[in-house]
Amino acid sequence: MSATTTRRALAWAHGCLSTQSLGGMLGPVLFLLPDGRQVSPLHVAPWGNDPKRETLPEILQELRGEWPCVPFGSDAERLLPPGWSATGESFDGAGVPHGHGSNAHWTWGDCDDHQITMECHYPEDHPIRLLRRRIVPDQGAAAVDITLEIEVRLPCRLPIGLHPTFRLSPRPGSVVIEAGNFDRVWSFPGDVEPGAALFAPDRQWPSLAKVETRSGLTVDAAQVPLAEETEDLLQLSGMDGRVALRYCDEGFRARLSWQKEHFPSLLLWYSNRGRKAYPWNGRHVALGVEPVASAFDLGPAVATAATPLASSGVSTAIAFEPGQTLTTRYRLAVEAAPLG
Repeated sequence: MSATTTRRALAWAHGCLSTQSLGGMLGPVLFLLPDGRQVSPLHVAPWGNDPKRETLPEILQELRGEWPCVPFGSDAERLLPPGWSATGESFDGAGVPHGHGSNAHWTWGDCDDHQITMECHYPEDHPIRLLRRRIVPDQGAAAVDITLEIEVRLPCRLPIGLHPTFRLSPRPGSVVIEAGNFDRVWSFPGDVEPGAALFAPDRQWPSLAKVETRSGLTVDAAQVPLAEETEDLLQLSGMDGRVALRYCDEGFRARLSWQKEHFPSLLLWYSNRGRKAYPWNGRHVALGVEPVASAFDLGPAVATAATPLASSGVSTAIAFEPGQTLTTRYRLAVEAAPLG
């Protein structure tokens, strides 16, 4: 690693949380429910103590929890189906996975018993100048409020996103995705991981309950972890800014809410033992629940081009101007829920 990861933590009456400099990632977060139980819904990748992790891209070395991705995704050579193109706006550095901030060490700002702040300065030739985030536990609830500020040095249009990643209970179908209102479900226009795709590509459905697979069957994509070994993505467009995960075997619900005007879609990352190479090793089980203004994770050149998503009226990028700070707020909360 280019620098040593440093961490800041704080506790409040309803839990405790940890943050790290690498990627500005939040996690784990331990919440205290009113009945006295402790629950920790955010995912921490299982290779965090493996010395070999230093060979990985920075974003993966200490992968955990939640962090912002500006820009979201990355430009890369891909075989796209008809109707999709990578002819939009790009720039040097657009190939960095989920943006410079996901792979750099953030600097600490004001950190005390009530908040943690941090910021990340981007390279001088990058259209983004600065990311700043503030993490504040709700002193009266099992919840954390997060603010993200984005400042640019050049006019640009970029896909942006948040990357909360949740751990899953072991039993297939034991966690239910309770999406808010949305318009439709879109499947990825290709293979997220060669040989590990599950969903029929470049398709649309009205709900998660019946999503067609490449074998012609249907699965309920709202019940995770999936029984199949897969690495795949679904994008929910027209989201109303809220989603929940109900942990049926553990008796709690995690809620995520955000500003839908900034993030009109929700990207679901099904990481379900599908990746076999190091560090995944066929053991990685987690669910990314990611508010985005993006075209999947296909990067700026696709997100700012003509795509079926954009043609249907889905905003896949945000316009930025120097001197104007984009400030967005979101919240992670937990509550007790019935078992089963």
